[in-house]
Amino acid sequence: MKASEYAKMTTADLQSELAKLKAQLFNLRFQLAAGQLTNTGLLTSCKKDIARVSTIIRQRELNIAQEPTGKKAK
Repeated sequence: MKASEYAKMTTADLQSELAKLKAQLFNLRFQLAAGQLTNTGLLTSCKKDIARVSTIIRQRELNIAQEPTGKKAK
């Protein structure tokens, strides 16, 4: 997903997405160790998605970016 798509999500949704991505990364690492992972690029993309989500959550904690309200600014 792109960062702009993550930015549209609520903080609660981001936290659940982060948990899902971390579980996915765990499974990918397990597959890599077992020799079952054919596309190793999935590891990199999963790590980057985790970083994107973590960054947006942290920005909201520091009030750098506001949580989306559903209304567009004029």
